[in-house]
Amino acid sequence: MSLVITLDPQSPEPPFQQVRAAFERRIESGELTAGARLPTVRRLADDLGLAANTVARAYRELEQAGLIETRGRAGSFVSGAGVERDARAAAAAYAERVRSLGIDADEAIRLVRRALQ
Repeated sequence: MSLVITLDPQSPEPPFQQVRAAFERRIESGELTAGARLPTVRRLADDLGLAANTVARAYRELEQAGLIETRGRAGSFVSGAGVERDARAAAAAYAERVRSLGIDADEAIRLVRRALQ
């Protein structure tokens, strides 16, 4: 995977936080989608000129936040949890809006089914 992350050596933010933030931005923007494979810790550390432990810490924090999942030797991947969270938020917003329009649940569901076809 070709992934360009630029670190700012003048930043007061430590490198692991810069790496974590770069991935967070790309995941939240949709540039990295659910299931996308991330570079290995060693490879990214080599590419960035960082210690492997620095990148590993960023990956651990991303995993704790539910943004990525590590599958042992298979590697690290963008989690689907963010997609599900966004879908739930969209559904809640839709439900609130149709309620405000006076549309009942059966009609709202029918409208969603039609939109999904």
